[in-house]
Amino acid sequence: MTINVKKVKEGAVLPLRATAKSAGADLYACLEKDVIIQPGERMLIATGIAVEIPDGFGGFVFPRSGNAIKKGMSMANAVGVIDSDYRGEISVPLINLGSEPFTVSNGDRIAQFIVIPIELCDYAESESLGVTERNQGGFGSTGEH
Repeated sequence: MTINVKKVKEGAVLPLRATAKSAGADLYACLEKDVIIQPGERMLIATGIAVEIPDGFGGFVFPRSGNAIKKGMSMANAVGVIDSDYRGEISVPLINLGSEPFTVSNGDRIAQFIVIPIELCDYAESESLGVTERNQGGFGSTGEH
């Protein structure tokens, strides 16, 4: 599958998989100047690109694991969802969960982008739901280990 990508800002970098078998493609910051994200601070970082996701698919933006474990950087919304009918610029809401300021420079890898098939569902109100072994057991109901 090929995803059409439009550069909406000069200097933008197309998504790129680090290896031939990488599931996600890196998204790159497209900035005029460095941005410093202080501990506890959130900042929306532009990528300078827009994508054309086919119907029946969704685009999903995930944090980079290296930035998370080494620097405490994540995404403020955990996972970003890009609908197939969205054609605007992709921006990534980064949050600094670490203890040190984090600098984002133009061209830095800031997130990963994955295109996944989705089922577009209708939702109907129902008086009852099917019974399962777990049933209404919530957080932690299946045990600690």
